[in-house]
Amino acid sequence: MSSPTTLPGPGRSGPVATQHKAWIALVVTGLIIGSAFIAVYVGLQRDPVPNDLPVAVVGQELSTAAGTGLGDSVAVTEVASLKDGADLVRDGEAVAVIAASSPTTLQFDYAGASGFSESGAARALVNGLADKTGMTVEETDIVPLTKYDSRGLSAFYVVFGVTLSSFVLAQGLTGATSTVRLRHRLYAMGGFAVAIGLAAATIAGPIYGSLTPSFPLLALSLILLSAASAFSTKALGAWLGPAGIGIAVLILTTVGNATSGATIGYDLLPGWAQAVSAELPPGAAVRAINDFGYFDGSRAVASLAVLVLWFVVGLGLILLRQKVASRRDSGANAASLEVPTA
Repeated sequence: MSSPTTLPGPGRSGPVATQHKAWIALVVTGLIIGSAFIAVYVGLQRDPVPNDLPVAVVGQELSTAAGTGLGDSVAVTEVASLKDGADLVRDGEAVAVIAASSPTTLQFDYAGASGFSESGAARALVNGLADKTGMTVEETDIVPLTKYDSRGLSAFYVVFGVTLSSFVLAQGLTGATSTVRLRHRLYAMGGFAVAIGLAAATIAGPIYGSLTPSFPLLALSLILLSAASAFSTKALGAWLGPAGIGIAVLILTTVGNATSGATIGYDLLPGWAQAVSAELPPGAAVRAINDFGYFDGSRAVASLAVLVLWFVVGLGLILLRQKVASRRDSGANAASLEVPTA
């Protein structure tokens, strides 16, 4: 005769009944996230093609030839002189400027700081144009990358690290609602944003010299990135539970970092990626860091505004969720205290 199974309880021990839905949901979520990560990162690397790559061209005749010869690959801006075109490059408004320095030579001044993919694509297009016309190319990198960021990938790794660590913190705090009060969770995320922003800016800036913005601007960009990532992750988790955490992984660490423009330049991304690149926290942070570090910084303000918006909306949704939950609990308590009458 078999003995009955002892159920777990206070002062008792016994086997735990497996809830199959719980582990199946985790496995499916992991498969979706892993597959999406691979599909997005590998897919964007397959065959990036320039589309409306911003190039300044000196003179009407050469502008017409460039527009005809390069087609939709470039967006040509006609300028009056090489200096005018170089100013656009240094301001980040164009990747390169092209001028005919002699009947047989094209002068090609470009911004290496725009990234290897963007400047490399511009170089390939100009050399192709020169081959068609029988000309040679003389090129100069007028906005070079710092020597401590030889591949132009430091911004990507720093942004990825700050985003990932902020997500992990928010995920952990979402699961600690029964042991950590809301205001302390908010303080933790805010304090962490300041700490990780300062730490990352110190390492990548003064210590390694890999990122070139001034320390206050670099730290500000990374602090806002952490706050945007953490508070938006917490908001999704508060409203949608585990599904919200999965969505945060897909939006922030997967799509956000892959489309940030740090590994594949914005003008080489497919249309769907361009549509979301600057609107997600990682892309906004990469743009702010590069604009502050290599260009005039005027476009960085819009990128910082994107980060602030993600942070503020995330915070607002967290507080709203707490308010809704409090009202629901108050209503339930009031209902339980009602005494039925005959």
